[in-house]
Amino acid sequence: MSPRPNSQWPGLRGRRSECETLSGLIQAARSGRSAVLAVRGEPGIGKTALLEYLAGTASGSRILRVSGVESQMELAFAGLQQLCDPLLGGLERLPTPQADALGTAFGLRTGTPPDRFLIGLAALSLLAEGAREQPLLCLVDDAQWLDQASALVLAFVARRLAAESVVLVIAARTSVDQQRWAGLPQLTVRGLPDTDAETLLESAMTGPLDDRVRHRILAEAHGNPLALLELPRWLSATELTFGPHTAQPRTLLSRMEEGFRRQLEPLPEQSRRLLLTAAADPLGDVGLLWRAAERAGIGVEAAGPAEKAGLIELRETVRFRHPLVRSVAYRSAAAPERQAAHRALAEVTNADLDPDRRAWHRAHAATGPDEGVAAELEHSAGRALAHGGLAAAAAFLERAAMLTPDAGDRAERQLNAAQAMLHGGTFDAAVNLLAVAEHGPLSALQRARIDVLRAQIGFASLRGNEALPLLLVAARRLEPLDAELALDSYVDALTAALFAGRLASGPGPVEVAHAARNALTSAAHPRRGDVLLRGVAMLFADGYPVAAPLLRRATQAFDSDDLSLEEGVRFMWLAAVMASDLWDERAWDRLTRRHLKIVRAAGALSALPLALNTRVFVDLFAGELAAASALVEEINAVTEAAESKLTPYAAIGLAAFRGHEEQAMPLITASRHDVVARGEGIGVSLTNWAQALLYNGLGRYPEACAAGREAAAFPAEIGVSNWGLVELIEAAVRAGDRPTATAAFEQVSEMTQASGTAWALGVAARSEAQLHEGTKAEDLYRVAIDRLGRTDVRTELARARLLYGEWLRREGRRVEAREQLRAAHGAFTAMGMDAFAERTRRELAATGETVRKRTVDTRQDLTAQELHIARLATQGLTNPEIGAELFISPRTVEWHMRKVFAKLGVTARKHLREALEATNAV
Repeated sequence: MSPRPNSQWPGLRGRRSECETLSGLIQAARSGRSAVLAVRGEPGIGKTALLEYLAGTASGSRILRVSGVESQMELAFAGLQQLCDPLLGGLERLPTPQADALGTAFGLRTGTPPDRFLIGLAALSLLAEGAREQPLLCLVDDAQWLDQASALVLAFVARRLAAESVVLVIAARTSVDQQRWAGLPQLTVRGLPDTDAETLLESAMTGPLDDRVRHRILAEAHGNPLALLELPRWLSATELTFGPHTAQPRTLLSRMEEGFRRQLEPLPEQSRRLLLTAAADPLGDVGLLWRAAERAGIGVEAAGPAEKAGLIELRETVRFRHPLVRSVAYRSAAAPERQAAHRALAEVTNADLDPDRRAWHRAHAATGPDEGVAAELEHSAGRALAHGGLAAAAAFLERAAMLTPDAGDRAERQLNAAQAMLHGGTFDAAVNLLAVAEHGPLSALQRARIDVLRAQIGFASLRGNEALPLLLVAARRLEPLDAELALDSYVDALTAALFAGRLASGPGPVEVAHAARNALTSAAHPRRGDVLLRGVAMLFADGYPVAAPLLRRATQAFDSDDLSLEEGVRFMWLAAVMASDLWDERAWDRLTRRHLKIVRAAGALSALPLALNTRVFVDLFAGELAAASALVEEINAVTEAAESKLTPYAAIGLAAFRGHEEQAMPLITASRHDVVARGEGIGVSLTNWAQALLYNGLGRYPEACAAGREAAAFPAEIGVSNWGLVELIEAAVRAGDRPTATAAFEQVSEMTQASGTAWALGVAARSEAQLHEGTKAEDLYRVAIDRLGRTDVRTELARARLLYGEWLRREGRRVEAREQLRAAHGAFTAMGMDAFAERTRRELAATGETVRKRTVDTRQDLTAQELHIARLATQGLTNPEIGAELFISPRTVEWHMRKVFAKLGVTARKHLREALEATNAV
């Protein structure tokens, strides 16, 4: 807000450092790199002025702008569409899936609900296309008022910009929405230095100012430029002489709002109504504003006084002097005036082209309950869900409930809104809405639904053991009211029981399983969720061999494209865990992919962190540590956006597979304390399994044995306990504790024989081989390598080769040992399993072979992202295809490929595979 001084410095007064930072962003874009900055500060501190400065210095750049507006926060993708609108002519140049996703999100095309991350990739690609001819500057002001869907996509884009010549600057208020932009480069704008503040205050004065008043204004403004410029205008001559009245608002923000309110008061009524109508419309469409004004009986002459007062500009778009002017113009109006403004806007908004905005204006125009408007909002909620806007759907449903005349219908819409909030990850809002709903007249079924939703919210936000007894009670209450919802709630209870594990307080998985089996007897037409529930209940009640065939059928039923959002959120994690427990890595792979696709498509933030964490372990066992690392970064970003406290399981698993003790152990130790405090027993097993894996790689077998024993101590913690048994067998044999290894193998053998998959039988053979000597051991190692060679779990195969090579060396068969150890070392090195690679290198050295140090060093020259891109390129994928796989733009892929070529010393893709093989990176 501060004017430029007449000095050698051409920037804003007192903002030299900030302006230099912004100028550096433009320089980066001109050199072919992208840049991102989150500008934070209190209202009036100068964020908008800094954006204007940046726009003014960005010669040769194309500029896109959007400002968040409170009234459009509930309209999904409204902000993103406004930002991207000038580029939509290039939509057809995007890959068809991306063009369809973005077109569907903006309501320009019809189709299935788009994947939220595909929308993000499409937006990234569209911006990259827009920057092909000249740098692109994207300015987002008042980001705290963006709709949630737009904010999430922009955060996604911000974290993936690299080499597109795009500058993205996001301005938001301090202390508002801190998490969403966390991790981005930050610029916090503070008050002006005293000297600059005093100079700016003098520039705003038209006459002398008493020293006492000057000091008081300076003290109250705290260097805030808007306050320094405006306070002298707002104060009367008496106040300028004697100081403001003590009755004035105390906070600086309220004082600035009061000042703008004073500027509005002298305006003619028609001018105030015009300002109010402009404030109620987030689009800034001048034509729409004048059509609404005409409908409301406001003449064109009304603009003159408002423009003369400097409060608004009506040119190509509607621009308020400051966002606070818009806010004050809207909030200071009486309710009937606001309703009239929205009514006029609704009447001139095209019902075919923009039905949701029309419905939203009609809702704000309503003077009391109106079923017609409520039904229209409910239709808008359905469209929002189809566009991936859970937050928008929840807002439409909540507003629809407020306008619903019938108490029963009102409660139903409130519960549906709370459910959308739950899936969208806004847990506090959902809890508050449930508290409102339960004070109204409710049916027994609706009261039971409230119990279920409240327990689901508790479980989704904390994953502790408190939700388990609540879910079990709710499921029992639902049995006579809604059999299907009761069975679904038993699935939720079993999922909670699996998480609670050994730390369950009260009912455990066995009790839940028996209750679920009793409820299943009344299911006349079992759904696939019911089949899964029966299989899991059978697992706990009757044991693994009996349950395995039914669980296999259940997981196959969920390997389908016709799953709903509700099925995906409620069942897919459990189905994927069962596939892992069945040692079926390909079903595990497919189900985790489907789970991610469903929750991403709907923007279901409550389920996304868990879906991502589960998917990481598929990549880890497959040896795709680079892909797992990329997902861990994504998890960090998503967890910041969601109100979730999920333990960082994926990061723990990645550090353990890499074998980096200095990274793994702090995570393991901190998480172990956290899961115990929350009552999350599965976390105890997982952290101990990770520690056992880590120490087996490092060759510290007694420590691995102790951790493995804890990991396998509670078989009800499905999946992880199996992994713990496998680590325990290897560690116990090496630590000289054969009875422990034998007992663990007996448990593994029972499961793997019932499973019968190549993964199961290969691991069983490898485990048993360690318990034998001579020909028996050798035959089993060969069987293990043969079986595991048919699977996608490359880490298991490499470990079988390592164990076989170690056994051959101990038998004195060094030449044969080298063959197995070389293969294992190459695999571990390529995958990035550094501890196991070093263990293998030592074993090779014991055979008399020297492993070249350059092998590891060369691989490490490539970053994880570069290595992943190079591997995809050797598979024949094009730059756009690689970008779609990794959620980055084709130009960023091209930028990484240039670095890969330079590091590997090649000039064409056809030489990539040979270069990677030479460094054991493929």
